[in-house]
Amino acid sequence: MTDPKFSRALLIASAMILAACQQGITPAASAADTPQQQKGKSMFRTLTDTISVSPQISLADVAAAKSQGVTLIINNRPDGEDESAPQGADIEAAAKAAGIDYVAIPVTHSGFSAAQIDAMIAALGKADGKVLAYCRSGTRSTLLWSLSQARQGAKPDDLAATAAAAGYDLGPIRPLLDQLSGQASGE
Repeated sequence: MTDPKFSRALLIASAMILAACQQGITPAASAADTPQQQKGKSMFRTLTDTISVSPQISLADVAAAKSQGVTLIINNRPDGEDESAPQGADIEAAAKAAGIDYVAIPVTHSGFSAAQIDAMIAALGKADGKVLAYCRSGTRSTLLWSLSQARQGAKPDDLAATAAAAGYDLGPIRPLLDQLSGQASGE
């Protein structure tokens, strides 16, 4: 049974994050880049040695991921959110053709759930190499990754610093990260 305080905190954090995603808020580091600066940069943002996040990827980006050693792609974007973007089945087929595993853990406008956090933990636990998680801007992927790490006892300050280095802000979900981390460490 899920703790009611956890469920309420998850609902509030989800609403705040998804409102930001709907408004098109993107990572702060990318907002300042000129088109020339962006042209030479990978759109994959490194969180750790084993996981990167990204805005929506194209079929060509799957080959770029493969060349960077990615062995698992996690899709955090629901099909139909943007009909002009490649849908999950297309990315999955390209990933499989490239020898990359694929998992879909879509985060809709209804927000994050404990099941999604558990699915992210399971996917990361089975990964045999580098992981690339994507959504519209990379924000939901970063937040879901941080929630999964906090649930396993990672320190919220460390998670916030890691996310900030990649241009993402965990501030809106900080209370939830504190709660999950505290529960994992028995506090």
